[in-house]
Amino acid sequence: MTAGAAHPRSILFLCGMNAIRSPMAEVLARATLPPGTFLASAGVRAGQRDPFVDAVLQERGLSLGDRQPQRLDDLEDIYFDLIVTLAPEAHHAALELTRSLAIDVEYWPTADPSIATGTRERIMDAYRDVRDRLQARIVERFGRGGA
Repeated sequence: MTAGAAHPRSILFLCGMNAIRSPMAEVLARATLPPGTFLASAGVRAGQRDPFVDAVLQERGLSLGDRQPQRLDDLEDIYFDLIVTLAPEAHHAALELTRSLAIDVEYWPTADPSIATGTRERIMDAYRDVRDRLQARIVERFGRGGA
């Protein structure tokens, strides 16, 4: 599906621990896609909230609010029109999950910024890079605000 085409009505962003990439993608998509699109994110494993995610979202005027990481197994409903996976383990889990379900799965390989080292600014740059790449991919794939 290209920008401007109809987009899925429900999208799940899935990564390893729902601490960095998938919650960031969920918040960015929520700010970009038209109202009425159901968005969620989860991880394959349990994770803890990452303060660098809050910091780079705040730079764009966005927030996770009081949202905490959740596992795929914690979701009440797993039927989505599309599952976007952001890490290899999440992609494998999604393919296994959807083996008998009519759910599209797309893999958007996304670096894990938590492996960045050095100064706080270098680490922030790694998180900003992920944020900006996710934003560009969301706009490229789904269009911008009501498109």
